[in-house]
Amino acid sequence: MLKYIENAGLRKVVLSDETSIYKLESDRIQNNYYIVSSKGTRRLMASPEVVGYDSYLAMGPATTAGLKYLKNNGLSENVSILTILRGGLNYPLEECCSKTGINVKGINFVSCERVIDRGVITGLNIKYEKLHPEKDCVLMIGDIIASGDTLRMCLGKVAEIFNRFGGSFKKVVFFTIGGTKAISIMEHMTDDFRQMWPDFQGFECFFYEGIFSVYENYGVTGVNTPDIDFGWQDGIISPEFRAYIVNDPNALFEKCIIYDGGARRYEIYAHIEEVLEYWNSLLAAAPHTNISHFIEEKIGYSPDTDYDEWLDITRLQGLPGTEELFYKEQDFIARSLKRKLAEICNIRLDEFKKKMTQYK
Repeated sequence: MLKYIENAGLRKVVLSDETSIYKLESDRIQNNYYIVSSKGTRRLMASPEVVGYDSYLAMGPATTAGLKYLKNNGLSENVSILTILRGGLNYPLEECCSKTGINVKGINFVSCERVIDRGVITGLNIKYEKLHPEKDCVLMIGDIIASGDTLRMCLGKVAEIFNRFGGSFKKVVFFTIGGTKAISIMEHMTDDFRQMWPDFQGFECFFYEGIFSVYENYGVTGVNTPDIDFGWQDGIISPEFRAYIVNDPNALFEKCIIYDGGARRYEIYAHIEEVLEYWNSLLAAAPHTNISHFIEEKIGYSPDTDYDEWLDITRLQGLPGTEELFYKEQDFIARSLKRKLAEICNIRLDEFKKKMTQYK
């Protein structure tokens, strides 16, 4: 269990027709972490059929809501955007700043590509950088955080260059489809940055739909990718996203809430191949996969968990509507236990192929 969120809970700070924002409450953290949920990000992260520019648009309302929250709570400075190529291009930061009335004074770029050998990350490679070091910079970033290696390597290098040329960070605002490892990295980075810049104010980090975990192994089925694929176990997922997922009979069983975010935006054919490869691999694994264990892995708790235990696991204590959500999930589990995994795979393969015919 990640120590920073072991006894954490959520407090709702924004509720509108379009978005909800929750703040992570814990006495073990020094930064501000939020979960933002919107119609667009729920659809994006539940459906690998959402690709291309549509995936970019889906993140707009949630991002704008996060920026409005910060502006209403004291963010008055100009900001500079750091884009970590290529995943960072998925995040509509500049557009949403414009909509919110936040002035973007500079754009920085740095590339960071994973080196993957047989499904395992063996390293990272920075090939390009264009940075404009400035004093007291409010740096804004959007990127996926799974293992956290990209964040650690890229932001560490950017901080080193800023410091070398007389620049400094005042604050870092981060938007992410990300996991629990982001918190431990940001907490440690805050200490490091304050060694360089004592007035560093810390991170304001928004997680879309939840603070997810990453698979540490290949999973119950043997087809997941360690340190890359997201899951629910030991994470904190927004009640809206939980309800959205269990309202769909098949969405919980997707490989990951994002797959390869860069591919689904810019290399749609590669994304299609990845999704089809997953469902075909899962179909091959179906005969020797225990459906009960698979559901438990995906939803993050055993089917016989009671309501009080569920509250402890999900960390949704004190939020409205939790009892209704619990029984919705219980009903979903009961229905899913009666199904065959091969049936789910064939349904999703057929649905996805039909939806993606336009890209043939």
